[in-house]
Amino acid sequence: MSRLAVIGGTGLSKLVNLENISKRVIKTPYGEPSSPVTLGQLNGVDIVFMARHGYGHTIPPHRINYRANMWALKEVGITDVVAVAAVGSINRSMPPASLVLPDQLIDYTWGRASTYFEDDLENVTHIDFTIPYTTKLRDKIKRSMYQADISILDRAVYGCMQGPRLETAAEIRKLERDGCDLVGMTGMPEAALARELGLNYACCALVVNWAAGLEGDEISMQDIEGFAKKGIAKVEQLLQVLVYEMDVKTSE
Repeated sequence: MSRLAVIGGTGLSKLVNLENISKRVIKTPYGEPSSPVTLGQLNGVDIVFMARHGYGHTIPPHRINYRANMWALKEVGITDVVAVAAVGSINRSMPPASLVLPDQLIDYTWGRASTYFEDDLENVTHIDFTIPYTTKLRDKIKRSMYQADISILDRAVYGCMQGPRLETAAEIRKLERDGCDLVGMTGMPEAALARELGLNYACCALVVNWAAGLEGDEISMQDIEGFAKKGIAKVEQLLQVLVYEMDVKTSE
């Protein structure tokens, strides 16, 4: 039986329509997660929510305990994870306030604890990461976007940078040459850890700005906040449909 978790990034620290809420603190072998897990119901369907940056949005991208977060979700019985992430757009077809489902990623981060497979191993363990996002889960999200009348942008490469600073214009030009359409700071190692734990995982990227150098010499934090609010409304609309889609498919 599928059980869905939503990880909220910048702009999504809670689900406003969640009912019958309770919170649970999970202890993990990897330390403390970003936040307690929030259990509740959306449209009558049980789901779990976690605030990636903490409920006060106090944890920067490079300091997030990704291993503890994913372990905690696995511990409460999660099978499917929709990871909402604020990103900048490098691709002109993906403007601010868009929702994008990336199908590939490139990891530019460094120094993050990025695997469970490093200590006390009987054998060296590798995961297949050719397709970093779970195809079946992405298909469910796409169907839900169609039903919610949200434009479907489902072919994009997510470039994950270290943060917490935003990028230089030159770095964005490099990412564009590398084939990146989106730039964010939290996509890795989250996706790889989900794969190591056997969780279905997909990223729902919320575009909150044009990447550095595409529109003027500076990026406005005020504009980012405005586009995030517009995009979050779409995310909440999508999730209302997605939980029903997953609940129906599970019970068939």
